Amino acid sequence: MEPRIIRDNTTLFASYNELQSGDIVVGRVRLKPGEEHLLFDLDSRGIILIPSASAQLCSRSKVYQTRLLGSFMVPGTRAVYDIHDVMELVSAYGRQGVGRVVCKLDRANAGLGILLYSSIEDVYNQAILGTLPFPFAVQPFVEKARDVRVVLLGDYVEAYQRINTDNFRNNLHCGGQGKSWQLSSEQLNLCWQVMERAGFIYGHIDLLLRPDDKVFLNEINLRGGLRGAKIGQQEYLEAVASLHNQLLSELHSNSVD
Repeated sequence: MEPRIIRDNTTLFASYNELQSGDIVVGRVRLKPGEEHLLFDLDSRGIILIPSASAQLCSRSKVYQTRLLGSFMVPGTRAVYDIHDVMELVSAYGRQGVGRVVCKLDRANAGLGILLYSSIEDVYNQAILGTLPFPFAVQPFVEKARDVRVVLLGDYVEAYQRINTDNFRNNLHCGGQGKSWQLSSEQLNLCWQVMERAGFIYGHIDLLLRPDDKVFLNEINLRGGLRGAKIGQQEYLEAVASLHNQLLSELHSNSVD
């Protein structure tokens, strides 16, 4: 029997409990905060998600992203789930001499959930008083770091540096400006490694470059603003649709074989 191919969320949820192993859902699944477990349910039932459940969850949760991809991030980056995790970081960062730190709220985007603290002790104070909601991610602040956005869509690769002289948040939404950037082979290889590890077939990747040119992953998402990019919205959507159809074709060929 031919698998069902579902391309919209209305149809997905209308037929949710009728789906069978091998059925395919194409496109990001719209979920309310707290509904992410549905991605696990679909995946465990053998329903194929394009993009993958892992990629979709990574795009929604900076904490999951940190757990999955922390080895690519600035050393000391940690996912924090409770006050005990914060206390462990107080000791760890104290031993390492870490000063300022950055907190990333779990589901905030466009730089609006990026918080700068003078020390991990300040994070502890805010968390213990209940003004900093769990979970969140924490990383040591890197002075004079470059912020490079990479757009990967199959064979299409584009990169641009995001610069904000008035604010440590380089996001264009927060006042940053885009400037074309030539990726090194090391930077591009890191992007491909991250994509493979997290199950992405395309993505917007933010790289952090230290002054010594050491490169780290900052964040990854299935989608992001295109302001500052050369590719236009319509061209971008067509490229995403083409990648979806390419995967569908490969799945069909494999099932025939």
